[in-house]
Amino acid sequence: FSFSLTFGCFVFIVVSYVEIFRAVLRMPSSQGRHKAFSTCLPHLAVVSLFVSTATVAYLKPPSISSPSLDLVVSVLYSVVPPAMNPLIYSIRNQELKNALIKIV
Repeated sequence: FSFSLTFGCFVFIVVSYVEIFRAVLRMPSSQGRHKAFSTCLPHLAVVSLFVSTATVAYLKPPSISSPSLDLVVSVLYSVVPPAMNPLIYSIRNQELKNALIKIV
């Protein structure tokens, strides 16, 4: 039941993003498309980060299970996505973007 519910939510999210991207690509203004993508893509990055770490946490084979690995995976799942949220959403800020480029 939980797999069906999770898969249904995943399909709903994917279909929603496909519809959003289709609507954005139909916009006549390139400036409007840029603004819409700059809003949608950070959210998609956060959702992808959360889903990928959750997938690793819950679908890891039991044969490679160890307490230390379980701790690392649970930290990746519960700490990394929320910690990355401010960085991902603030990347739209030009000053932060320039500072990040300068560091890298």
